[in-house]
Order: sequence, then structure tokens, then C-alpha cells
Amino acid sequence: MTPLGALLSRQIAATGPMTLADYMAACLLHPEHGYYATRNPLGAAGDFTTAPEISQMFGEMLGLCLAQAWMDQGAPAPFVLAELGPGRGTLMADILRATARVPGFHDAFRLHLVEASPPLRAEQAARLQGQAPTWHETAESLPEGPLFLIANEFFDALPIRQFLRNDGGWRERMVGLTDGALALGLAAATPVAALDHRLADTVAGHLVETCAPAATLAQEIGARIARNGGAALVIDYGGWRSFGDTFQALKDHRPADPFAAPGAADLTAHVDFEALARAAAPARATQMTPQGVFLERLGITVRAEALARGLSGPALHSHVAAHRRLTHPDEMGSLFKVMALFPDGAPPPPGLEPRVSHDDP
Repeated sequence: MTPLGALLSRQIAATGPMTLADYMAACLLHPEHGYYATRNPLGAAGDFTTAPEISQMFGEMLGLCLAQAWMDQGAPAPFVLAELGPGRGTLMADILRATARVPGFHDAFRLHLVEASPPLRAEQAARLQGQAPTWHETAESLPEGPLFLIANEFFDALPIRQFLRNDGGWRERMVGLTDGALALGLAAATPVAALDHRLADTVAGHLVETCAPAATLAQEIGARIARNGGAALVIDYGGWRSFGDTFQALKDHRPADPFAAPGAADLTAHVDFEALARAAAPARATQMTPQGVFLERLGITVRAEALARGLSGPALHSHVAAHRRLTHPDEMGSLFKVMALFPDGAPPPPGLEPRVSHDDP
């Protein structure tokens, strides 16, 4: 039992079961024992590896995509360049290197990073020296102005709730104690107004997940983009509509029991892109597009071939493997999806297509 596990067990014994959202929030963000407060989770020594850590090409493609969206909207200056959950700063460093020759882009941006982890803030500061980033605890404190934003593997870590449908309504899955160990149980059945729209596509026994923090954040970003212009690129694993149990833990690059070591493993869930798109209105949303398709449309293979000309031996094999990992349907190419938010009247960011209706993924 970890120190956080003991603390949560005492709390549950005293006050009763907690929602899965409260459990996730405590495990990830507890100021003393939380996962992100106590470690750098990235890379071979951590628990997972993200696309920017695999190859510079990922950040280069995203940077040029954002720069083109900025130019398509008249190159506003100044503008807010923001990233949610910037990791070690690798993605933003690649974005800034790729856009260095875009006329006016670097003179116009003001860099803002939304990051709760002190260890990761330190890494970001070292990797982005000279860029004078401003850090924020939440996106709500970002300054007003045209907003060009990246969120890569950010929404999947926001706390979710799970509801199992039955004949009497919905039963929420709660975290309680079974024989002294943390375990999932079910609350009593009750109507849930926020899930009324899911009554048409579910039956008894089906499970759906909701993420109120994700919807609130999408609403905030969408309102800013509709008001001031800009674009937001959301890259994450998930689907168009929540269905089934996707709650998971990762430790040492392998799946783990999410209740075995609270605070010592990464906890995530698949992103509901439909919920983000609906919450972001009146900003428009693009179709949800597989990451591999998106990167290919932006020219990642041409860039990969150019970089390969200067490589040989193990370096070349590693480069080819990185391109495959980012784009191939059997790897990250289909698992990860991309969706952008953009203002009405502006073209969507390159590589993405606008949705026709709210029901169109």
C-alpha cells in the first residue's frame, strides 16, 4: 500500500466510497503523493512515451499546421501560443524550431504553458530557454487574444466518472473498500440528466464514461477561439462517443492494476471527442481524423525521406521505426485521433476537414 493508498483508504472508511473522478484526481494531482507531483513520467525511465519523444517530425508537422492556420487567419499579432500539459517541453521546442522561418510568427507569439507538475515545469524551463514562457495552473488564466493551442495526450488524464445503465436508471461505479483493499463497487440506481441523450444508444448493462473537466475546458477554449480567433489541435487516444470501460493504469510501460499503487502509476481514459466538440460550440470542430492520416496529409513521409538521406545503420533503422510508429494503423496511426477547433468563417487547420453536423465524427 502506498502512502496515498493508505490515506484514501482511511478517507473512504470514514466518509464512504468516492467517485472514480475523485480517485483519479487524488492519484494524479495530490500535492504531496500525487503521480505528477512526485515524478517525471516520460521516457524509458518513466512509465510512458509520447509522440514528441519518438521523433522530431511529430512536432514539426504540428508546428507548421498551426503556423498555416495563423496565416490563414491574417497572421494576428500578438497572439497566445499555448500548450496544455507540455511534458518535457520537447513538442513545443520542435514546434518553435519548425516555425522559425515563418515570417512574423516568432515576433508575434507569446508563449504560455499549462502545467501542474513541478518536476516537468523545471524540464520545460530548461528546454525552452530564451522563449520566456509563462506557466499556468489552469487554462482559464490564459490571457485574452487570438489563441493557437496544442493539447497532445492531455485530455486522457482528466478525471472521469463511469455509469452502468440498468432498468432503474444509471448506477455509478464508485471506489470503496473490499476486505480492506481499494476496489470498485456500484452506487444505487438513479436518473442522470447529463446522460439522457445516451438513452437512445444504450441498453441495460452498457457502461459510459463522462468527463466534466474536459467539457468545461473545451467550452473555455472554444469560447476564446470563437471570440478572438485562433485554433486548437487536440491529439489523443479515444473515439467519437464514449462506450465501455476505458479506465486504465500504466506503470513501467506496461498495463497495471489502477488500484494497486495509488499515486505510483499513470491513470488515463479514452477521450470522448464528440463531447469535446459539442462543448466547444460556438467554435467549429473538424472531423475526428486518425493521427496517421493527419500526419501523412501534412507531409510527414516527405520529411522522413529528407531526414533519412543523412542517416545510415542503426540511426536509419530507428528513424524508419519512428515514422512507422507515428503513422502506421497497427501502431499510433489509428489509436490516436486528431480534432481541431477553429472560428466560424475561417478555414480549418490543414490536414483536417470540417464536420457537417454534430453527429458526424
